[in-house]
Amino acid sequence: MIQSKRFDPLLKRAQDHEDEVARDLAERQRALDTHVSRLDELRRYAEEYAGAQMSATSPAQLINRRAFLDRLDSAVAQQRKTVDNNREKVDAERARLLLASRDKQVLEQLAASYRAQEKVVTDRRDQREMDDLGARRSRQSQREDGENGGAP
Repeated sequence: MIQSKRFDPLLKRAQDHEDEVARDLAERQRALDTHVSRLDELRRYAEEYAGAQMSATSPAQLINRRAFLDRLDSAVAQQRKTVDNNREKVDAERARLLLASRDKQVLEQLAASYRAQEKVVTDRRDQREMDDLGARRSRQSQREDGENGGAP
């Protein structure tokens, strides 16, 4: 059995792993994009609400407005943390993809090296066979020439 063929299952597995990690990265990136979008919406809403001129007629309304602004600020801070956590996950997946890609590349290079070595061995064997065949024909031709008295 040719040695380089033994790498085929490993190469397939490495490719499958790289594909899986790439899908995970894409999923994490979509989640991050969604969280960033939500954060942007929350920030815009909080800025609009804070900047809106509202006529507060009572201290209770002022307290309610301040409490709502505090809840909005808290929601923005929480969403910021969620975005940061998701960014870290995306970075981790990106690193995993890089490692998976490198692993696959190493296996591909190793398989290519084995194939190149096998080709050299095969080429040498083929050349040796051709040389042996040529030598046999030459000997046979010399014998035939000797049997025929050297006449062409």
